[in-house]
Amino acid sequence: MVTQSSGSRSLASCLRMTRTIAVNSALDVIMGAVAALGAVGLCGHAPGGWPLWGVAGLGLGGIAAGGLPFRIFVQHWRFAGRSDFWRLGCACVLAGVLVMGVLAAAGDRGVGAASWCVSYGMAAFVCMAATRAAYQRWRQAGPRTGRVGCPVIVLGSEADTTRFLKLMPAMAGRVVGMVVESRQRRPGRRVRGVPVLGQVTELRRIVSTMARDGDVLLVVADGRFRGERLSGVLRMVQDTGARVRCMPDLSGIAGGQAGPLHPVRLADLLNRPALLPDAQGLAGLLGGRRVLITGAGGTIGSELARQIARHRPAELVLLDVGEFALWQVDIDLAENAPEPARHLVLADIRDPARMERVFARFQPELVFHAAALKHVPMVEENPCEGLLTNATGTRIVADIAARHGARAMVLVSTDKAVNPASVMGASKRVAEMYCQALDVQACNMTDGATGMRCVSVRFGNVMGSTGSVIPLFRHQLERGGPLTVTDPRMERYFMTVSEAVGLVLQATACGTGVQATGLAAPLRRGGVFVLDMGTPVRIVDLARQMIVLAGLRPGRDIDIRFTGLRPGEKLTEDLFYKKEILQPTGYPGLRMATPRTVDLAQVANIMDALTVACRDGDGARALDLVRRLVPEFAHNPHGMDMPDPAGQIDVERNAS
Repeated sequence: MVTQSSGSRSLASCLRMTRTIAVNSALDVIMGAVAALGAVGLCGHAPGGWPLWGVAGLGLGGIAAGGLPFRIFVQHWRFAGRSDFWRLGCACVLAGVLVMGVLAAAGDRGVGAASWCVSYGMAAFVCMAATRAAYQRWRQAGPRTGRVGCPVIVLGSEADTTRFLKLMPAMAGRVVGMVVESRQRRPGRRVRGVPVLGQVTELRRIVSTMARDGDVLLVVADGRFRGERLSGVLRMVQDTGARVRCMPDLSGIAGGQAGPLHPVRLADLLNRPALLPDAQGLAGLLGGRRVLITGAGGTIGSELARQIARHRPAELVLLDVGEFALWQVDIDLAENAPEPARHLVLADIRDPARMERVFARFQPELVFHAAALKHVPMVEENPCEGLLTNATGTRIVADIAARHGARAMVLVSTDKAVNPASVMGASKRVAEMYCQALDVQACNMTDGATGMRCVSVRFGNVMGSTGSVIPLFRHQLERGGPLTVTDPRMERYFMTVSEAVGLVLQATACGTGVQATGLAAPLRRGGVFVLDMGTPVRIVDLARQMIVLAGLRPGRDIDIRFTGLRPGEKLTEDLFYKKEILQPTGYPGLRMATPRTVDLAQVANIMDALTVACRDGDGARALDLVRRLVPEFAHNPHGMDMPDPAGQIDVERNAS
């Protein structure tokens, strides 16, 4: 069914193209005949005494022959640009030369024939160029009534505006002006007929003036407007009622058509450019291998499954303790990446016997360990469960993977493991330390033996992950607010989930030696990869941005209220310890830290006692053992109270 539908679309596309070429050819040769007759009027005589029907035929044939080498008949009139008009001019010159040759062969070599040929070529160019320009003007006019006909202001350079006019012809007729950054472009100057209204610093005044007569659409056509620059644009226009849209990526353009304008997305507001992994290197890492993912139903695990499936592994084993989450990711893969063989495994990583059977059955070569309890206040309330899952569960997966000959295990860690203030962060640091010790042991093997490499990757928050602040803000917006923020000073690192997972895979390729890297061997033994998260984002700023993106005004339509730090939370997070020196890896967005390592036997003995204490429900004893491994663990079990006694402060009204 899919093949037949695709074939039908291809046939329909071919028929449309054939029809377009036929219509273009007929119109152009007719205009050639009209130009020939027009040249007779201009010169006052026909060449060589030819009858008018013969002159028309001569002009028709000249355009037909002269236009073929320059492919003017396959031009899209709607998208004709400068290069198309140059080719049109060359075709008309060639048509005039060919007609002159025909006249010379017929015996008419006089000045009159030459002047007629020149007039014919010029008239043909004027006719065809004017027709194309008029067609473009008509198509760009578009509807001018209702909301869809609101004025459009383009933010971008001359090249950005030209691109917008070419790729969005249906909206081009409603463009009332452009806003630029360059001081050299003064108001009043025009670019392809579009006046320059002013500079970006004047955006509030410009949009307010245009909005007096109704709705205004501001199109951000300059792709450099991301992060803080785009946030500044939103702040300037948030009180004007203007809608803000962004141009689609060039990669989304097919067949001369651009995708629709899209609203500003939270990912566009990140203070960093997106980074892409090396696809060829990842294909060598994952292609044809047996891969197991723990926590496959979570935000990171499911994105790992999607990206790994694109590189065609031999088998993909998806393991999770939650039935519904596992079913969801399986449905997604069945629709978008059905080729790799998939196995769904319901299992608890804290159950050694069950995990032993899973590894014995599937014998994975690569293990991506994303299973964890990550909700900080919830783990504070249930510390033994958090330690059993995040620390003991990681050890169980790592030990069993090593026994069954896995080539590498990848631990998905967190910035909360650095100088941890929560049980969740401390448990992830313990997991890091155990994996570091295993990695050092694997690197120190002698007699040609090779052990399982343990690759730890540390990063901050991913946008939209389950239980994170962004879904909470969306829920609060749907209920009409207020948006709750713990502290006005709180900052967090953010990255899109697709980019974070891509860099996790890149780190795996570097850590396992699949790709050449500039890292020295000692650094790769027990080092922790750290993703470049850019600059941290204040949570209160994120709340404001989400309110603005919803078309509302902070402090007027939706309030922001402070509630105080929750148990285990810190105001800021660190991606690495201050004593660590981050080393470049040779890949953008990926660095390596060298945290303190512990002997494998020592960390194993403490974790044995830690597991016993957790299974006995002795949280105090368990936390004492954690501090022996992580002496920098500064536990903050109660959070901090806000100065306001009611704990409810309206940030926007206070700011005003």
